[in-house]
Amino acid sequence: MTWLFLPILIVVAVAAYLGGRRLAVRRAAGLPARERAHSRPGQHGAYALIWTVVPALVVILAATVFSAPVERQMMISGAPTEVQQLDAFRRDAFLADAHAVGAGRQAAQIWPAPFAEMLPREGQRVHRIQQMLSLGAIIGAALAALLGGLFVFSQIRPGMRARNRVEGWIVGLLFACSAVAVLTTVGIIASLVYDSFRFFSSVPIAEFLFGTQWSPQTAIRADQVGSSGAFGALPLFAGTFLIMFIAMLVAGPVGLFSAIYLSEYAGPTFRAVIKPVLEILAGVPTVVYGFFAALTVGPAFRVFFNTIGSWLVGGPLDGLGQYLMLVQNQMALVAGAVMGIMLIPFVSSLSDDIINAVPQSLRDGSYAMGATKSETVKRVLLPAALPGVAGAMLLAMSRAIGETMIVTMAAGLAARLTLNPLDTVTTVTVQIVTLLTGDQEFNSPKTLSAFGLGLTLFLVTLALNVIAQRIVQTYRQQYD
Repeated sequence: MTWLFLPILIVVAVAAYLGGRRLAVRRAAGLPARERAHSRPGQHGAYALIWTVVPALVVILAATVFSAPVERQMMISGAPTEVQQLDAFRRDAFLADAHAVGAGRQAAQIWPAPFAEMLPREGQRVHRIQQMLSLGAIIGAALAALLGGLFVFSQIRPGMRARNRVEGWIVGLLFACSAVAVLTTVGIIASLVYDSFRFFSSVPIAEFLFGTQWSPQTAIRADQVGSSGAFGALPLFAGTFLIMFIAMLVAGPVGLFSAIYLSEYAGPTFRAVIKPVLEILAGVPTVVYGFFAALTVGPAFRVFFNTIGSWLVGGPLDGLGQYLMLVQNQMALVAGAVMGIMLIPFVSSLSDDIINAVPQSLRDGSYAMGATKSETVKRVLLPAALPGVAGAMLLAMSRAIGETMIVTMAAGLAARLTLNPLDTVTTVTVQIVTLLTGDQEFNSPKTLSAFGLGLTLFLVTLALNVIAQRIVQTYRQQYD
């Protein structure tokens, strides 16, 4: 019922705007020229709209946030004694079923006789509580809008600085949005640091950063933590950077050469067609890339290496042939190659914009000296655009480090310390998802290790982004 009040609030807002505008015009009528109104009628109307809508929205937002805990407390306090004597889990299950019955749905489970008869009655009571809370929220919002309207209409007069006040509200809104973004970042960092501190209080940082065995599921007893070596994250870091390196070997040259061709060699018609088509790759969901890697690229690579292995078996390279015969669909090479395809439009678009930003005078000077187009690209454009291109590459690297879905479907889950691209590996992000999947208790090193991994990944990507921004700033300072 609370959301049904929003269309009414829109009508009230329009009425407040028109009423404030009309009142400002009427009170300014007949004034001498030296006493003309400070603000336009529309600004008075906007001020009236703000003071009518904002208080009502605050009440609705508060009701939306606090209605659930208030409703839960009222349900528990008014529940029968038999329900209140249940353990917390069973009581919450009964209240959830009562909530479902009150909404006209069926209960999730079958309850024994004393509780089965209570469900319809409790469902009706829950429904009445919801209606009462919704009605209270609507009445509170209506009163807030009415009081705000009475206040603002009493303030409207020709000398009121409505324009300044409206602009102050807008500045406050912009500041609030900026504060939300900053506070969200601070909250994320604080949660990572707090839970990471809890994890590192049980597992030494040196063991976490330099240990070579990652098997957190074995550390289930207090005497295992710190002595089993199950939290060595070095295999995860190796797998992450191996896949990132392979991805950049694909995305870096292909993306950069595509940008050079589109910027310097392609005609306007060809560029207008190819550039949007190339950027379509950036809009493909990563799960689609994961399916492509698991169902197409992985089997193709396996057949390719198995075929080479069959040729080598029985010869001087029999050991290599036997190894290639055992290559499976999941490997670091598959994940890195497909991830590189995903990053091509990222590198290409940024590099294309950076190359196009190089002043035309540098090109003209090179051509005037008799240089060809290829020589101009190699000796003038690329050196001039190198800082920006390097920043684009670093941003692409940070994007590759944070990828999860492609690695999960194409590289496997084995935490293996290897630099062989044909082996199955895993990454930091995949292990974070694995550790936090399902119902977990956040009081064991196994679960808290995800926060240690997250903090490490955050610091690495932050460092890459800072370096990229520094490089891009240097580029802009030179050519802006």
